[in-house]
Amino acid sequence: MAQGVVVIPTFNEIENIEAIIKAVFALQTPFDVLIVDDNSPDGTAVKVKEMQQEFPSQLHLKVRTKKSGLGTAYVAGFKWALSHGYDYIFEMDADFSHNPNDLEKLLAACENGADVAIGSRYSNGVNVVNWPLSRVLLSYFASVYVRMITGMKIADATAGFKCYRRIVLEKINLDRIKFVGYAFQIEMKYRAFVNKFKIVEVPIIFTDRTKGQSKMSGGIIREAVVGVIMLRLRKIFNRL
Repeated sequence: MAQGVVVIPTFNEIENIEAIIKAVFALQTPFDVLIVDDNSPDGTAVKVKEMQQEFPSQLHLKVRTKKSGLGTAYVAGFKWALSHGYDYIFEMDADFSHNPNDLEKLLAACENGADVAIGSRYSNGVNVVNWPLSRVLLSYFASVYVRMITGMKIADATAGFKCYRRIVLEKINLDRIKFVGYAFQIEMKYRAFVNKFKIVEVPIIFTDRTKGQSKMSGGIIREAVVGVIMLRLRKIFNRL
């Protein structure tokens, strides 16, 4: 078993799933992969099951009964990873917006002292490819907003490409995670921050998906705006 497992949540990612799995397994550093699929009607889980014949010890699959949100998918994956003894647990998208080669950079950061390593789009300028300007501005200023409210000195507060040392996920009460979209990514960082874990940003280049459909919605954005304030209030009243 590898030291690290890459948790990849999926819903209708049949166009990307085989390529992303093979890209992770082609790295020099061995990683296991856990796909958490929300019962995709396009056959994503079926393809993963087929690939398990080729990668029986490296590739794992958890199928949920319905589409229940990114945050709950990651929490399910984190719990699975902890129960299976991994030292490093990664978050990564299935659509190649996160470059699998950067997994090794995140791992190196954690091996060199970070408790949480973030693949950051904004720690060294703005490194986003194929996004319209409106979405770049929305994402960038969302991080500015998060810093103002929470006090976290993180350039990319909504980043979804991360490596956690297992001690972080053991300390955070995963059953108390409230949010599912951008707000989930912020909440995980904030809980690590208030528990005084060392958070390091690793510059990456983010490339928007070329296959499949984005899961972004207005509801996810609204959740993030309100959720940040809720997180701060919970911390003030010692209810986080």
